[in-house]
Amino acid sequence: MDDQPVLDPLGALRAPGDPATDVYLTGTVFLDIIFTGLDSAPVRGTESWARGMGSSPGGIANMATALARLGLRTTLAAAFGDDMYGDYCWDSLQDGEGIDLTPSRRIPGWHSPVTVSMAYEGERTMVSHGHQAPPPEDAVPACPPPARAAVASLGRRSEEPAGRDWIAEAAASGTAVFADVGWDDSGRWDPADLDGLRHCAAFLPNAEEAMRYTRAATPREACRKLAEHVPLAVVTLGAQGACAVDSAHGEIAEVPALLVEAMDPTGAGDVFVAGFVTGSLAGWPLADRLAFASLCAALSVQEFGGSLSAPGWIEIASWWQQVKAYAGEELADREALRRYAFLEDLLPTATRPWPLRRAVPTIGFRPA
Repeated sequence: MDDQPVLDPLGALRAPGDPATDVYLTGTVFLDIIFTGLDSAPVRGTESWARGMGSSPGGIANMATALARLGLRTTLAAAFGDDMYGDYCWDSLQDGEGIDLTPSRRIPGWHSPVTVSMAYEGERTMVSHGHQAPPPEDAVPACPPPARAAVASLGRRSEEPAGRDWIAEAAASGTAVFADVGWDDSGRWDPADLDGLRHCAAFLPNAEEAMRYTRAATPREACRKLAEHVPLAVVTLGAQGACAVDSAHGEIAEVPALLVEAMDPTGAGDVFVAGFVTGSLAGWPLADRLAFASLCAALSVQEFGGSLSAPGWIEIASWWQQVKAYAGEELADREALRRYAFLEDLLPTATRPWPLRRAVPTIGFRPA
C-alpha cells in the first residue's frame, strides 16, 4: 500500500465517469506456506530441512497484490475463512495492499484453504487443502462491478454456470477480460473447456498448457492456434521468455527472459499477467508489454512467496538504475538497456521510507 502513490500508470488516461475499479478478479485465496533452499525434492520416508520459509496470501491473492503494487485500482471477490489465516489474508490484502474487498465474504465456520509450496531445482511442488465455500456465500457477485479489465480463470474449474456467466456479463458491459488457465489434472485438456475465450480480449497460458489444449508441437505453434479463438494470445516460455500473436492487429512479438537467480517461482505466472494487464491498459506496444511482464516476473522470483514477492514501481526503478549503471560490463545488461528503454520516462525517482511487505516465516506476531 505504501508504494501505490509513487506512480499511477493510468494517470494520463483517467477521466470523469471512468469505472472506480481498474481490474476485477475473483477466485480462491489460500494461505501459502513456502519452503525454499531445498537441494532436491523430498524423499519418501525421510525428513528434509529447508533453509528458508515464508508465509503469505496466495491463490488469486498473488495476482491481486501484483496489480495493486503496480498502481492499479484492484477489486477482489473471494471467500475468506473466519479463522486466523483468514484474518491474516484479509488484513494483508485490504490494509497492507489497498485492495478493495467490498464484494468479498467472511464465512463463519469455514476454514481457510492452505497451500504448502516447496521450491527446488528452479521449480516448485505444491500440496493444497481446502473445502468449497458453502452456499449461499458465493464469492462471485451476481453482477461484477464496472471495471476497465477483469482477469478470469478458464478450464475445468470454471465449469460451474456462475463461473461462466460473470465473464460474459463483464465482457458485455465493456470490460476487457484477460484469461489464464490452470493445470488440468484430469489429463483431458478438452478445448471445449476454453469456450469462454469468445468473451475474452486476451489469453495467457504457459507453454505446456497452450500445447496441450491445441495439440501443437511447439509453444509458438500453439500461440498461433490460440490466436484463432481470441484477439490476443500470449504464451509464457519459461527461461525462453514469452511470445504473443495479436490477431486483431496482425502483430507478432517475442521477448527473451531475464536471467536471474530464482529463490521461489511461486506466483511468477500471476505476476506476469499483472504486468501484462498493466501495460495493456496503459496502451503500450505489444513488445513492451511482454518485456515489462517478464521483468515483473523475474523480480518476483528473487523473493519469498507468490503475492508479497510482487515488485512495486520502486523495485522496478531500482533495477533499471542498476542496468544503466552496469550496462557496459555485461552483454545481457546492454541488451536490457535497449529493450527496456521505454521505462526511462515512465519510472519514478522517489524513494520509499520502508520496504514493501514481504513473506515472513510465521503469522500473527504480537506488537512489541
